[in-house]
Amino acid sequence: MSSSFRPPWWARSPHFQTIIPVLTKVAGLPLRRERLELEDGDFIDLDWLKAPIPGKPLLVILHGLEGSADSHYIRRLLRECQKQELAAVVHHHRGCSGEDNRLARSYHSGDTADISHSLQTLKQRYPHSPLLAVGYSLGGNVLAKYQGEFAEKSLLSRAAVVSAPLALASCAKRLEKGFSKVYQSYLIRQLQQKMLLKLERGNSQLPLNGEAIKRLNTFYDFDHQVTAPLHGFNGVDDYYQKASALPLLGKIAKPTLIIHAADDPFMTDAVIPSLAHLPACVEYELHANGGHVGFIEGGTPWQPRYYLEQRLLRYLTESTHADTL
Repeated sequence: MSSSFRPPWWARSPHFQTIIPVLTKVAGLPLRRERLELEDGDFIDLDWLKAPIPGKPLLVILHGLEGSADSHYIRRLLRECQKQELAAVVHHHRGCSGEDNRLARSYHSGDTADISHSLQTLKQRYPHSPLLAVGYSLGGNVLAKYQGEFAEKSLLSRAAVVSAPLALASCAKRLEKGFSKVYQSYLIRQLQQKMLLKLERGNSQLPLNGEAIKRLNTFYDFDHQVTAPLHGFNGVDDYYQKASALPLLGKIAKPTLIIHAADDPFMTDAVIPSLAHLPACVEYELHANGGHVGFIEGGTPWQPRYYLEQRLLRYLTESTHADTL
């Protein structure tokens, strides 16, 4: 654990920490789009800041639920990568790059197959460049699960996981309570819109019609009636159990940093791993404050200053060479 992060007096509320970053404008950078075609007929879009110089590291970034390269946290990290001259690429989950994916299925919290495909492609293309990764929220759970599933066979030299819902069932229930219902409603509407678009385009493989989709107002219901059947799970409980990364943390064999805030309005204490069962290669930070992908440490409400970008890149790059010897 670490206590190096301290919020300013005006940003101690978890909701301030969560909402202010979303409302603060972050200028985007010119990115180059690349499309990876998949064997099942679908595609993944990668957005490149720049390709690596041979032997230099490449950072792969995974966004959260309904995020993209335009998300505030991605834009801030890319700007810091540019300052540090670090090559970086954003891996978009299916359907999150601004274009609907082709299949009825899209992505889910435990889908490690797509990131594995991207990493294999990048490793084949840049065999001498250490691969690093950062995953935020849902993307953080995917990344942590990948690290646990692949263990010593992970293609990553180092990874960092931020605000990840490592125990999906408890997080889904948390979002049904108090002000957290506002976040749930916002995200559910985006998911519903995507499913309705698929119906409008004639996709006949969806498990529900439009009116039924519109009636789904919790993650638990949406995941039970849409996510689980579309991705081969036997209901929501089966999905949450198999997709949660928490049980796999003990199998991680490559250096991995996990950062949580105890006041995260998307989480409960169920996401906090048992430190006694974490391998030595996993570094865990639990901060009292920080909200969900917030971690504002200074500045003003109009120009906040953040903890994450410097912390993540310092961890990922400080020992990259040593880790790959």
